[in-house]
Amino acid sequence: MTSRQILDMRFKFMRRSKLEIHIDVLKALACHGRLKLTHVMYKSGVNCGVLKQCLNLLIQHNLVEERTLHKRGKKTSVVYAITEKGLTALRNAMEINNALQTNEEANPSSIAMLSRIQNLSNQNLH
Repeated sequence: MTSRQILDMRFKFMRRSKLEIHIDVLKALACHGRLKLTHVMYKSGVNCGVLKQCLNLLIQHNLVEERTLHKRGKKTSVVYAITEKGLTALRNAMEINNALQTNEEANPSSIAMLSRIQNLSNQNLH
């Protein structure tokens, strides 16, 4: 099951809290690296207005950084990237979520993602 299908299933049952939206944005950046605003929007399933507020908060707390890329000529583009602090926060949030789930609810994909985030953190340290 893809991450998009999981998001679609979740939308059918309930609205996400702000915390869940922040975590989904951090997951998108952790899994896909630097992303433009629209790509973060699609990968996290958040509309543009909510996403801008979310990114501003994550930037204020140094969980995400905004980077301006200069292309040839006058054209520039803005991308967003998760910071080391953001990876740590995401890993902690996922560990708490996994600890609170019962065995029946255990989601193998979230465990795999947690492992992937830990590997990213280890790579950034070396």
